[in-house]
Amino acid sequence: MTSATGPTPPPIAPRLIATDLDGTLLRDDKTVSDRTVAALAAAEAAGIEVFFVTGRPARWMQVVSDHVQGHGLAICANGAAVVDLHAGGELLKVHALDRVTALDVVHALRVAAPGTTFGVETAGGFHHEPEYPQLFSHDAGTIVAAAEKLLRVENPASDAPVIKVLAHHRELEPDAFLALARAAVGDLASLTRSSPSSLLEISRAGISKASTLALCCAERGISADEVVAFGDMPNDIEMLTWAGTSYAMGNAHPDVIAAASGRTASNTEDGVAVVIEEILRRLNGGR
Repeated sequence: MTSATGPTPPPIAPRLIATDLDGTLLRDDKTVSDRTVAALAAAEAAGIEVFFVTGRPARWMQVVSDHVQGHGLAICANGAAVVDLHAGGELLKVHALDRVTALDVVHALRVAAPGTTFGVETAGGFHHEPEYPQLFSHDAGTIVAAAEKLLRVENPASDAPVIKVLAHHRELEPDAFLALARAAVGDLASLTRSSPSSLLEISRAGISKASTLALCCAERGISADEVVAFGDMPNDIEMLTWAGTSYAMGNAHPDVIAAASGRTASNTEDGVAVVIEEILRRLNGGR
């Protein structure tokens, strides 16, 4: 909910803030505003942990690595990896997608949505099919080959764990593609999307931002009721539903708005900072 002056703060003092990055904490130019940097630092000073929970791979976390809490941890790849940003993005936990299962998913999507092309995010880097669009710049070590070759299982012990598979379609509308893919894949894997294009992100079954965040909170003795979460896209829905208090950004997808318990300003208007500032003001007796 929102009040006349802004988003309504959570009913209890939070112990952890969990925020998505793109479209949420970051502005459209992929920077963190001075206001948001100050709000994150103030939350840490007040004893509130901050976790960045993103669909990004660990290698794309430089933009926020200077602003992570003392613990240094971030949840990446929609919950498939926990990384230590203080150690240069070292992978601490990986919930890998089994390669045989990944191949089954690829085959199911080739049948259900002809024209789908695939990328494969592994612990060692990103690889993709020749027809997969160059949405982002990739490392020099990127392998370009059919998904069946990228996911081959002849010698799985020597291969880097598969963190997620990406599926892109040039013609299908994004939400329609997601619905079609979920119906085709069933319970083989978890499918979601965070891009405005028809790009799906496929993780191990049962893995989401919420599942890994819940594990991290349990390790700290933090309950869902003590968590405040922020997001803007369908890959945030499970996390926003799990958290005791959640905010959809002003620029959020309609399904995210429906899932969240409250709403804040857009990412370009520092919506996360707006809520953090109000939380801290209440903790300080309204000053």
